[in-house]
Amino acid sequence: MADTMQFDLVSPERKLASGQATSVLIPGSDGDLTAMPDHSPVVTTMRPGILVVDMDGGTQEYAVTGGFAQITADGATILADEAVPRGEVSMDMLAERIATAEAARDGADGARADDAAKRVADLEALRDALG
Repeated sequence: MADTMQFDLVSPERKLASGQATSVLIPGSDGDLTAMPDHSPVVTTMRPGILVVDMDGGTQEYAVTGGFAQITADGATILADEAVPRGEVSMDMLAERIATAEAARDGADGARADDAAKRVADLEALRDALG
């Protein structure tokens, strides 16, 4: 069993991180999961939350607003809709995302309204976690 795996975090704007990791805590749409070396292959969607990576230089945390995670035995690749290092997240940024999600929720009906309401709740939970 390998001790580390390749980790890559990419958003549409830039590559945020790349290196060897021992574990990656992912805010999956169906619940949090931890990727580790020799993990079974999985592709999952992500909800807004905090991505936690244990890398060579210590633990790194990123606020993500959604996206996809691809996990293999050799590594984890995160394709985030939006990702920001935890220390760079502003409450104004989160308030904008929440307001946009609330407007989408208020303009939706049926199953779309349920999905939009979940997104609002997930973004509010992210805001609360970031304090």
